Amino acid sequence: MASSQTVLQSVPSPTSLSAKVHPLVIFNICDCFVRRPDQADRVIGTLLGSIFPDGTVDIRNSFAVPHNESSDQVAVDIDYHHTMLQSHQKVNPKEVIVGWFSTGFGVTGGSALIHEFYSREVSNPVHLIVDTGFSNGEASIKAFVSVSLSLGEQQLAAQFQEIPLDLRMVEAERVGFDILKTTMVDKLPNDLEGMEATMERLLALIDDVYQYVDDVVEGRVAPDNNIGRFISETVASIPKISPSSFDKLVNDSLQDQLLLLYLSSITRTQLSLAEKLNTAAQIL
Repeated sequence: MASSQTVLQSVPSPTSLSAKVHPLVIFNICDCFVRRPDQADRVIGTLLGSIFPDGTVDIRNSFAVPHNESSDQVAVDIDYHHTMLQSHQKVNPKEVIVGWFSTGFGVTGGSALIHEFYSREVSNPVHLIVDTGFSNGEASIKAFVSVSLSLGEQQLAAQFQEIPLDLRMVEAERVGFDILKTTMVDKLPNDLEGMEATMERLLALIDDVYQYVDDVVEGRVAPDNNIGRFISETVASIPKISPSSFDKLVNDSLQDQLLLLYLSSITRTQLSLAEKLNTAAQIL
C-alpha cells in the first residue's frame, strides 16, 4: 500500500535572479543613515531603476521613507512615499520601483511587513541591505528576494533568499567607495596618491592573471574558455605603442598634475596673504 507524503517546498522566484547597484545608491543610503532621527535604529527607503529582459534588476536611484518600527508592528509613511515617487518620475520617467532598502546587518522581524507593502507596489521587489554599522570591519551590501514556502498546496510563509549583487562603478567612484568601506581613514588621498593606489591594484590584477595562465599551462588548474576569451579580448584592446611613447604620455600627464598642484598652492598662498593684509589694514 502506497503511503501519501506531504512535502514542504519552496517556490523559486520567477524574476530578479540578480541585481546591479550603482554607487550613487550606496552613498545616498549612507547619507540618509547619517541624517536619521536620533531615536531611529535604521532607515528604509524605495529603490528606483529598471528591469532588464533577462530579469536582472538595475538599481540606479533611491530615496528614504519615514517610518516607525517596534517589535510587533511597522508604520510606513505611504503618502510621503507616493509623493517622492511622483517627483522622481517627473525627472526620470523611465525609473520605476524595483524594491526597497534598509540599513543594518541582516533581515529583521519588521522586514517581512515592509516587504509585503512593496510587494503591492511592484511584483517581486528586491530588498537591499547596507551594513552601516561595519559589523565585519567593513560595509557589506547584500540583496534579497522573497521566496514562498508552501506545504503541499497551502502557502505557509515567505523567506528572504540572497541573490547575486553586482556593484558597478568607474575607477574614480571605486577609489571613493574603498575609502568609505573602511571604518577610519587618516585623510583623503590626493590625485597622485589615488593614481598610485590604482596602479598598485592594476599590478596586483596583472599578477593574478599571470598566475592563472601559468597554472593552466602547468595543468594545475582546469582551463576555462570564457576566462581565456576575456583575457584575449583585454590584451587585444591595449593600444600598441612603443615604451618610449608610453613613458612620454605618462610623464606629460604627470607634469600636468604637478602644474595644477603648483598653481593651486600659489593661489592658496596669495589668498592667505591678501586676507592677512586686509586684517592688518582694518586694525590700523
